[in-house]
Amino acid sequence: MPKFIEAKTILNKTRRRDPWFLDEYTINPYSACSFNCLFCYIRGSKYGTQMENSLSIKTNAVELLKKQLTLRAKKNQYGIIVISSATDPYLKIEAEQKLTHGLLEVILEHQFPVHMITRSNLITRDIDLLQEINNEAILPDDLKGKLKGGTIISFSFSTLQDDVANIFEPGATPPSVRLKAMSEIKTSGLTTGVSLMPLLPYISDTSEQLDLFFSTFKQIGVDYILPATLALYGTNRADSKPLVMWAIKKHYPHLVEKYQKFFSASDEMPLYYRHAFDKKMEALSREYTLRNTIVPLNKL
Repeated sequence: MPKFIEAKTILNKTRRRDPWFLDEYTINPYSACSFNCLFCYIRGSKYGTQMENSLSIKTNAVELLKKQLTLRAKKNQYGIIVISSATDPYLKIEAEQKLTHGLLEVILEHQFPVHMITRSNLITRDIDLLQEINNEAILPDDLKGKLKGGTIISFSFSTLQDDVANIFEPGATPPSVRLKAMSEIKTSGLTTGVSLMPLLPYISDTSEQLDLFFSTFKQIGVDYILPATLALYGTNRADSKPLVMWAIKKHYPHLVEKYQKFFSASDEMPLYYRHAFDKKMEALSREYTLRNTIVPLNKL
């Protein structure tokens, strides 16, 4: 059962605008995550191996946000709010709690722009509200004319294969369903893209899978793709590195040696891999004419 807690604050100010996701503020209406992705960077003993069991609902989030955005708006401190940075805004419990929906209503009232990052199809419930934000939001001066509006939607994928996703992100909406939701969001006219994070070595980073990613997203007409390599952390049972290694041993035993070589002495993929990855992503972006930034480079 989820816990109901009262938060001290809900709107977090970043030190500087994130170059990838453009956030100057972040909001996490929930703590922990029912999607239980094995590779998630927030994993650890605090949440346990089944993160859904540690799920918390911030009951006063809407009231807190009203106070905090009122102050920011008075000072003309408009900036893009990312929902969410450390969980998903559309967890299964959101269908009944409607906490994210309530936060979006406050964001619309105060005319702040928003960037939603999700692995769920539940976001389609809020299309009308997100369109209103898109039309009414006040963008920071340096982003005016560079974005189509005040709403950005990023769908996260580590694979397009439902069976693979069931191993590594077992609680999330299946990719096949996610793709339909992304197509619906894109058709609604909102800026829509992909957080291709993380790609799984020898599983979803092969040439065949990468071509599938880019051809699929090109057909939908996404505005951008933000790709990133896998990083794994920790040595405790509930950390991402042991959990992913366990999954590899169980489902991909032929890859155990390769993954051990990658992550036995480091949390990140080797530098040579990351350099090759960046070159490959740039080449695919050119081939499929899909940019790898939210704001077009010629408008930065």
